[in-house]
Amino acid sequence: MAELKDWSGMMAHHAALLERRTGAGVAEWNERVRDSGADADETQLRAWLTVQGVTGYPQQLLVFERFGYPDFLTASAGDLIDAQYADRQVLRPIFDAVVAAVQDLGGVTIQARKGYVSLVTPRRTFAAVRPTTRDRLDVGLRLPGREPAGRLEPSKGLGNDVINVRVSLRSPGDLDDEVVGLLRAAYDENA
Repeated sequence: MAELKDWSGMMAHHAALLERRTGAGVAEWNERVRDSGADADETQLRAWLTVQGVTGYPQQLLVFERFGYPDFLTASAGDLIDAQYADRQVLRPIFDAVVAAVQDLGGVTIQARKGYVSLVTPRRTFAAVRPTTRDRLDVGLRLPGREPAGRLEPSKGLGNDVINVRVSLRSPGDLDDEVVGLLRAAYDENA
């Protein structure tokens, strides 16, 4: 069974990065922020954190700690996926079929995001699944050097910019041997 992840793992990674870079954990930094007086607004806090040498993801984490986490960062993976398909129920069986198809590929992690799901090898993302319209689910694939042709279409704005091609699915039957083969090729190329 593939591992299902939400944003909590990423936030834990950012917390570890903060401690590694500064020698202080989130709790200590939260105290420093409170004591600084630089927590009146996000711009002021970011400027102060930058002067303290806290940038990038650790800075974003501390901003969330001070001003609150967006709902999608505190939702479970299941809740994020359910929300993606709440008004597109006809697409959920297609998503479930894609997840079932990648189970046999090896160590696949399913990372739920607000608007899509990343499929990740032990090394990196190899595919993204997004309910793009009310009647179409797109499976974006990381296949460097593969040009759009046949069922492969250009992929813009699907997951991240390394996802270069996509296949559109409108029913579970569209997930045929060709698409499963493309998923396997993307997995193999990125494992």
